[in-house]
Amino acid sequence: MYRAHFNNIAARIGRAIRIALIASTLAWPTLGAAQDSPVIKINAEAARSDIKITPLRGGVSMLEGSGGNIGVLVAPGEKFMVDAGIAISKDKLTKALASLSPDRVTNVVNTHWHWDHTDGNAWLHDAGAEIVAHPRTAQYVAQVERVDDWSYTFQPLTTSGQPRVLVKDRKQYAVGGEQVDVVAIPPAHTDGDLYVHFKNADVLFVGDTYWNGIYPFIDNEHGGSIDGMIRAADLSLKMAGSRTIVIPGHGPPATRADLEEYRTMLQTIRDNVAKLKKQGKNRDAVIAAKPSSQFDAKWGQFLIDPAFFTRLVYDGL
Repeated sequence: MYRAHFNNIAARIGRAIRIALIASTLAWPTLGAAQDSPVIKINAEAARSDIKITPLRGGVSMLEGSGGNIGVLVAPGEKFMVDAGIAISKDKLTKALASLSPDRVTNVVNTHWHWDHTDGNAWLHDAGAEIVAHPRTAQYVAQVERVDDWSYTFQPLTTSGQPRVLVKDRKQYAVGGEQVDVVAIPPAHTDGDLYVHFKNADVLFVGDTYWNGIYPFIDNEHGGSIDGMIRAADLSLKMAGSRTIVIPGHGPPATRADLEEYRTMLQTIRDNVAKLKKQGKNRDAVIAAKPSSQFDAKWGQFLIDPAFFTRLVYDGL
């Protein structure tokens, strides 16, 4: 599902195998058995992958290799995290976090409920962290949830992994000399999304409301929609200045200009699909019309292919 997850394996086994892996996961909409789910493949890749640390600014770093991008702020006596990754990466993440500082993680903010951002909650909580999330995220991780697009049913997190600090609007933390703003946003990728802005460092983590350089997944089944994704991009643009480092849920660090390009892509495809749908065309006909064609060369070359993204947009309108 996500470009960063496959970088290591691509280097080891070459382009041909990488293409085969991509092809095997492009069929998300028609997947049958749970063992065919991309969740299984991504978990396996997390088990193989090393954790890559990218220093950003002001003591904030980005960690890759365990599901979605993870943020870590190092401050005197503590560390503050954005997202928890996949639990199978516990040992590798523990070592990576220790390499940043010996101090414990005091807070982990879940940007939304998906397992590649929350699965590590329990071990981090058991190590001393408070888990922070939107109320809807807390609801979803506490119960059985099905994502048909991934052909997968998620079981509840254990009690220790369930968020207890809930952010319905916004919450501010003082971590060392850094101000951390946790902001709830209207439904976008899901209906439980949060942003985290390290204000002094000017590093903005926007979760899966933004995927840099690849078409994003939209969880229509859990309150997401293309219109919500566009509104989230608008909010990100209001928060981001010319120097802001924007960290997507998946993909490399970005600039405000990158985010503007992403927003344009979303709006154009949304309008193209809406026009065709208004004409009475069914989903298959809209997909066949290739309403995303002008963007596919850049954005459609990974696991969310043009047809799948068009379907997500169509279903969300």
